[in-house]
Amino acid sequence: MTQPHSTGRGGFEIRGGSYRAEIAAAGAGLRLLDHEGPSGRRALTETWELGSKPPLSAGLVLAPWPNRIRDGHFMFDGIEHQLEITEPALGNASHGFVRRRNWSLVNHTYSRVELSVDVGLHKGWPYPLQLTIVYAVDENGLTVTHTATNKGATPSPFGLGMHTFIRAGDFPLDECSLHLAAGTRLPIDPQRLLPSAYSQPVAGTDFDFRTPRSLEGVQLDTPYSALDVVDGSGRTQHELLAPDGTGTALWTTREFPWIQAFIADPANDKGYPDRGRALALEPMTCPPDAFNSGIDMLVLGPGKTWTGMWGIYAL
Repeated sequence: MTQPHSTGRGGFEIRGGSYRAEIAAAGAGLRLLDHEGPSGRRALTETWELGSKPPLSAGLVLAPWPNRIRDGHFMFDGIEHQLEITEPALGNASHGFVRRRNWSLVNHTYSRVELSVDVGLHKGWPYPLQLTIVYAVDENGLTVTHTATNKGATPSPFGLGMHTFIRAGDFPLDECSLHLAAGTRLPIDPQRLLPSAYSQPVAGTDFDFRTPRSLEGVQLDTPYSALDVVDGSGRTQHELLAPDGTGTALWTTREFPWIQAFIADPANDKGYPDRGRALALEPMTCPPDAFNSGIDMLVLGPGKTWTGMWGIYAL
């Protein structure tokens, strides 16, 4: 067993079982995950060059809220908050504060790396939160553990997501099928990418992937909920399936009751570099604009800590 090492330019490699992952300090991003199988090494996530900006925020942590806040405005505990508009074209505050921050290394072993960051105080955000993330790999795949701790003297709103792009080896996305263990979807306004109605059942609609369906030509940018628990541990599992019978599974615990499915596509000027169409499955604690709707918004009391887990493994 070799010693843990930096990959250079702010990256950390971990290995366990037949899995290898590379983690970037910038955004605590999952830069690479692959698996050594009978036919060779197979990519389970999209990747990017260390030291460069991850395309489409691939692999990055989205906190202290995931997705978007309408007009950057919300009320909490009787106080009005006005965040910086970070998505000017749509008029939203997008994806929190930490995806472009360098996270600090806490510990790095052969199979595990832990990073942390203080969210900091910002315009419209007076809540001092500390976040940690642990990436660990073993024979069962990748497990990611998040914590958030309120270091302040007052309650804080909170949400978290991951902008995880998964892939099934080198197969083009249009040759793959998707299984989403989700019973409802939240309609989204295509102009501002904000909720436009209450959640709706997926049964009988083009948004139903409870039985695996081909992704050929499919467009998605959709938050899903009512996730089906698959075992006694409370996990939900979603799968990207390749035509040769292999695939990639992404699981979440109950602390992530939402999954956003997004397909990057050059036809929408959002293609993934060198891949074209690519699939993001984004574990989220809450839907877009949760700080206004209140839907699954978390509240951390002073000194309180939240923990949630998700992971990826090869099928």
